[in-house]
Amino acid sequence: MAGHSQFKNIMHRKGRQDAQRSKLFAKIGRELTVAAKSGMPDPAMNPRLRAAVQAARAVNMPRDTIERAIKKGSGVGADGNYEEVRYEGFGPGGVAIIVEALTDNRNRTAGEIRTAFGKHGGTLGETNSVSYQFGRVGEVFYPAKVAGGEQMFEAALEAGADDVTSDDEGHTIQCAPEALGQVREALEAKFGAPESARLSWKPQATIPLDEEPARTLLKLLDTLEDNDDVQSVVANFEIADDLMARLMG
Repeated sequence: MAGHSQFKNIMHRKGRQDAQRSKLFAKIGRELTVAAKSGMPDPAMNPRLRAAVQAARAVNMPRDTIERAIKKGSGVGADGNYEEVRYEGFGPGGVAIIVEALTDNRNRTAGEIRTAFGKHGGTLGETNSVSYQFGRVGEVFYPAKVAGGEQMFEAALEAGADDVTSDDEGHTIQCAPEALGQVREALEAKFGAPESARLSWKPQATIPLDEEPARTLLKLLDTLEDNDDVQSVVANFEIADDLMARLMG
């Protein structure tokens, strides 16, 4: 399942995240602010905020930084006026890409995303131009140390999940969007808080890439992920494990 493995790697690039902690803190801080603004500022009463707090703790974000971001969303302190925006387009080899962002300036973000696509052999499309190639799923992620693959598989299916993928990095549990809260709560009761729990996009099929389009695509994805406004990037590509190892090396 090389395609699924590489798709997950794009979503969980631990090394790059650790190397850019301040940028990661800024991204999670925005999610905390928007989550607090969209519902109750109490994580116990707001599932989205609870997931954001868990993500913040997973990367050791300081408590005062977390609290400050939540206060912004709840109307205390500086205004946290962020909008949720989705961009869709095509990368090298016809790969479909979905970019989700939180921005306080739509024009700036759209311009930067369009430039990134253009510089790396891609084309920014209209809303819904590629999303039909993906399915909306709930996704929960636990690091590998929490449980063995068989134990996590059994617990996830019992909780109502549809699929579990385990590797050296951890366990990715997928479920129907409406079951995310139920699955997260059941697994949290057994294994503790997950590293992340959110709605995501799963490609219905993947596109295999040779070396040159793969190299260019990875540069595009890196550029998009480095943008301060971008929260997540997903794409429907497949790169063989040996080629990916060579490109990442």
